[in-house]
Amino acid sequence: MDSRTRIYLDHAATTPVDPDVVNIMLPFFTERFGNPSSVYETGRDAHVALDWARSTAGTLLGCAPQEIIFTSGATESNNLSIKGVAWWHHFNKPERKRIVVSAIEHHAVLHSAEAMERHDFEVVVVMPDADGIVQPETIRPFITENTCLVSVMLANNEIGTIQPIREIAEIAHAAGAIMHTDAVQAVGAIPVLPNELGVDLMSITAHKFYGPKGTGLLYCRAGSPIDWQQHGGGQENTRRAGTENLAGIVGTVSAMQFAIDEMDERTAHSRRLRDRLLEAILERVPNAQLNGHPTLRLPNNANIAFTGVDGPALLLALDMVGISASSGSACTSGSTEPSHVLTALGIEEARANGSIRLTVGKDTSDSDVDTAVQEIVSAVERIQNLAAITS
Repeated sequence: MDSRTRIYLDHAATTPVDPDVVNIMLPFFTERFGNPSSVYETGRDAHVALDWARSTAGTLLGCAPQEIIFTSGATESNNLSIKGVAWWHHFNKPERKRIVVSAIEHHAVLHSAEAMERHDFEVVVVMPDADGIVQPETIRPFITENTCLVSVMLANNEIGTIQPIREIAEIAHAAGAIMHTDAVQAVGAIPVLPNELGVDLMSITAHKFYGPKGTGLLYCRAGSPIDWQQHGGGQENTRRAGTENLAGIVGTVSAMQFAIDEMDERTAHSRRLRDRLLEAILERVPNAQLNGHPTLRLPNNANIAFTGVDGPALLLALDMVGISASSGSACTSGSTEPSHVLTALGIEEARANGSIRLTVGKDTSDSDVDTAVQEIVSAVERIQNLAAITS
C-alpha cells in the first residue's frame, strides 16, 4: 500500500509535524539562523525568538518563563530530573537517598532511577492497581522522610491511564520530597498546568503533539534542588549548556500552543473515533478485552488484548495491509518480553503478548477507523484459526 494511503494508528509513538509548525520553523534554518548568545544583530534577533518561546511556554503552562528549560526532549528532561535531584541531595542532604517511582513509568525514568542505585540510592518501585492507576494510598507508605524524589507519569504511554498526580504530589511534599511527572502523552489531551498539578518538575516533548523530534522542555519550579548535568556555556541561565536548537524550540512552543488552543476540539474528535474503534472491535472479536481503566484514560488511546493471538504477528499482518499500530512504547519495539506496563497490572503473559495499542490522531477519519476495524477483525480470525490448526 502506498505510504500516503496508510492508516496511522500509533500517534502515542510520534506524530507528523503540523505543516503550520514547519512553516513557522523554516526561517530559523535560513534567514533567522543566528546564535542567541551572539551580541550582534543576527544573534539579538535569535534571542528575541528564544525569549518569545520561553515567555509563551510559561503562559501556556501557567508558570514563570524562568521556570522553563529547553531540552532535547523527554528522555533528557527525565534524566535531568531524576539524576539532577538525586545528585543535589547526595551532596547537600545525603540522608535522603530514596527515589520512589511507579512500575509503569517510561524506561527513561525507570533506567535513570536504576542508574542511581549504583551510587547507593534506594529505588522503590510502586505497583499500580489492576486498572493501571497508582493509588495515593498505595504509594503513601513508601514516601518517607528519607525520600528525595517521587516520579509518577501524568498519563501512561501504553494504556493511557491518567494518574492522580495532585494527590501524590501532596503526599510527596508532606514528606519533604520533590515531585516529578512525565507529562509527555498529556499535552493537548488534558490540562498540563504544573501549579495545579502541584509538581516541581514536568517533562514535555514536542513530537507527541505535532511538533519536531529531538526537542522539548522541562518545567522546573523556581528554587527546586537540582544539580545541573550538562556543563559548558551559560545557556538556559547556566542550567543546560549548549547552543540552543532555536528552530526546534520555536517549533515546540508553536505546536504546544496549537495543541492547547485546540484541545477541546481535538479531544472530542479523538474520543469519538477511539470509542467507535473500541466498541466495534469488542463487539466483533470474541473475548477481546480493554487494558487499563475504562474511563480514566487519554481520549485517543485503546489498548486491546486478543485471546489466542501473538501480538507481533498481528502487528505484522496489519502492517502488510497498510495499518500502523504498536504493542506499546516505540522505544521498546523489537523486544520479545511482555510489556512491563501490562505485567505491572497483573496481566498474564499470554494476554500481554496478545495486546496491541491503537492511538488515533487529529487527522484520523471515520473511514480510517472502519477500515482498520475490518482489517483487525480479519487478521485476528486468521491468526486464531492458524493457531488452532497447528496446536
